[in-house]
Amino acid sequence: MAPSSRPLMRGIRPPRVFPSTRGGRASPYALALAALLLASAFLLALIAFGVFSLPVSAPNAATTDAGGDADPRPARTRARRDLSEGLGERGAQWTEVISWEPRAFVYHNFLSKEECDYLIGLAKPHMVKSTVVDSTTGKSKDSRVRTSSGMFLQRGRDKVIRAIEKRIADYTFIPMEHGEGLQVLHYEVGQKYEPHFDYFLDEYNTKNGGQRMATLLMYLSDVEEGGETIFPDANVNSSSLPWYNELSECARKGLAVKPKMGDALLFWSMKPDATLDPLSLHGGCPVIKGNKWSSTKWMHVHEYKA
Repeated sequence: MAPSSRPLMRGIRPPRVFPSTRGGRASPYALALAALLLASAFLLALIAFGVFSLPVSAPNAATTDAGGDADPRPARTRARRDLSEGLGERGAQWTEVISWEPRAFVYHNFLSKEECDYLIGLAKPHMVKSTVVDSTTGKSKDSRVRTSSGMFLQRGRDKVIRAIEKRIADYTFIPMEHGEGLQVLHYEVGQKYEPHFDYFLDEYNTKNGGQRMATLLMYLSDVEEGGETIFPDANVNSSSLPWYNELSECARKGLAVKPKMGDALLFWSMKPDATLDPLSLHGGCPVIKGNKWSSTKWMHVHEYKA
């Protein structure tokens, strides 16, 4: 047969033509592809309706230790046991604005239950009567305005503490080096802390790190009744608060926050213009029923030499 006089365009491959099957029947390859697609669709439908599930062992499978015993903890919990992110699992986290005058916010589920118990366990054997700062000398002294017991945990003392302190720094945008060590406090029935300022009125305590600018108060336990944190001078009508009827008589005298295990109250002792905020006056109402455990982190304007 004579070659076509029509030249082929360079760079363009002519289409490949597959011969049709005899009798109009589909090729075996087409039948196999169709069967595979149908099987895949059927499997996806089973998974979607929960009839069938794929085996996934990594996230939740139990592991075996050197002694041959299975570790029943979920893998995510075990992974957190390296303590780089803290202990346990936290619930849903969100921030609630409590007040703008003073600036106060509650970070819900800031700590896990395991972290709360860990801090209490570290502090419990070393609790001593709490003191206050003498505004004249700048030194600590006993006072009837503060009747709790407490102790300090060295900043960065272990991986759990460092994880919590990093979380505080991430939330507040204040470097970890600007914070004092965590103070763990315990209030029994009848114990309280009268309204006071966290910022200093003396020069002695501002030599290290400058003025205190913010406080993060973490609640390590629930309290059956009482024990609220109160801001008596806050610009808010406390009787309009949705939780007003749940408050003790002391807490109804201002803006109050009820203790809830794992929650953290952040409030600022300084205004955005770096002046002291007198509205940050706050106190701890007497515990009426139960026990109150909390942990405080004070943060300074400059690096605090711990």
